[in-house]
Amino acid sequence: MDAAEFRRRGREMVDYVADYLENIEQRPVYPDVEPGYLRSLIPTEAPMEPENYDDIIRDVERVIMPGVTHWHSPYFYAYYPAASSYPAMLADMLCGAIGCIGFSWAASPACTELETVMLDWFGKMLQLPECFIAGTHGHGGGVIQGTASEATLMSLLAARCKAVRWVQASNPKKSEAEIFSKLVAYTSEQAHSSVERAALIGGVMMRKVPTDNCFAVRGDILKEMVEKDKAAGLIPFYFCATLGTTPSCGFDSITELGPICNGENMWMHIDAAYAGSAFICPEFRPLLNGVEFADSFNLNPHKWLLVNFDCSTMWVKNRADIIGAFKMEPLYLKHENQESGRHWQIPLGRRFRSLKMWFVFRMYGLKGLQAHIRKQVALAKEFESLVRADKRFEICAEVILGLVCFRLKGSNELNQKLLKMITKSREIHLVPCQLSGRFVLRFAICARATESRHIQQAWQHITQLTFELLDDAEA
Repeated sequence: MDAAEFRRRGREMVDYVADYLENIEQRPVYPDVEPGYLRSLIPTEAPMEPENYDDIIRDVERVIMPGVTHWHSPYFYAYYPAASSYPAMLADMLCGAIGCIGFSWAASPACTELETVMLDWFGKMLQLPECFIAGTHGHGGGVIQGTASEATLMSLLAARCKAVRWVQASNPKKSEAEIFSKLVAYTSEQAHSSVERAALIGGVMMRKVPTDNCFAVRGDILKEMVEKDKAAGLIPFYFCATLGTTPSCGFDSITELGPICNGENMWMHIDAAYAGSAFICPEFRPLLNGVEFADSFNLNPHKWLLVNFDCSTMWVKNRADIIGAFKMEPLYLKHENQESGRHWQIPLGRRFRSLKMWFVFRMYGLKGLQAHIRKQVALAKEFESLVRADKRFEICAEVILGLVCFRLKGSNELNQKLLKMITKSREIHLVPCQLSGRFVLRFAICARATESRHIQQAWQHITQLTFELLDDAEA
């Protein structure tokens, strides 16, 4: 493919993508295929000779699209949003064209510097304390990770390194292995599984902290657990708070938890992967009160801020803590501007992901991004009102942002049957969670294109299936 054909095919692809997104609600949101469907549709080996581009594009519809779950369909209400916007897609195209591997300032000055500035822009939009802003002389700063899972792992490993150094400062004869065996981390029983996985990778114990009736961790429970572990000779060193849990969008009480962590010399990381984007709105910013106690903070613009995957933003209060834990300096990476070498992540290579933030922030502006968040919160409230108006259903958690947790009044088995009917219909897509031992349906406002009419149609579909389910049960 030469430049002339690339120009022609590029225009065709933009048209294909625009058509796909404009007409996405015409496609069943959930695929009707069985595991292994794809293998029989393509050859068992790669072609020996080049193939025709038109044949490849035809196979996108024949092979790929039948097996796609359409995350950007206005009938997709599962998990949490996967952000998408045209400015972000265009920036991704440019990122792919530039193709730099920005592992150091020298490897790509623009890639390194724009990322730092974008994280400062975003931090100011969130009204983060000054200590998290890099500026030109700050001690903190931000970095783009691939996912919140990576951010959590990096924070835990940095905290582990800091804890080892702190213990060895007063007990120099203690080995790292001996200290590791005593370290204990904490997180909510409602936290994402990636937090527990970070502890497995980091080789440290992790305690699950029970939550209150709002599915939030409170200070008194954490304090009691920490004191018991210290009395048993363990070393509490890390707590991961969650703002916007996956099951219910619950919010840990960081104003209570932060002083405890600071007083015990424990690293506090805040995972706000989904909910964090809402904090750009003044009415939701109080949910972040207490962030000043944190050592690190993470959210995913690729969930709710119109920046395509992958783009997970992470800030640290003192970047020396994280750089010191992971810094490696072979001769081929040495450069006088070392702090911008990004010793803040698992892989060495990094894409020019800050372009997506730059394009989106400039083309939407803060007001446009706030409007997007507010619209989706309003849609969730609309769905909540529909559920509450039907006496057969109940709301299972406070609706704060864009997630509604609801269920049919009755057994877990009844709700499991309803979800199976919803999934089998392929008209809308939901996933469940478990809250206080109850099987609950999650309805998350996800797609940028979702409107009130889609919410109304989704509820009509759920109620129709409910009629069928209850009629069968009575029969």
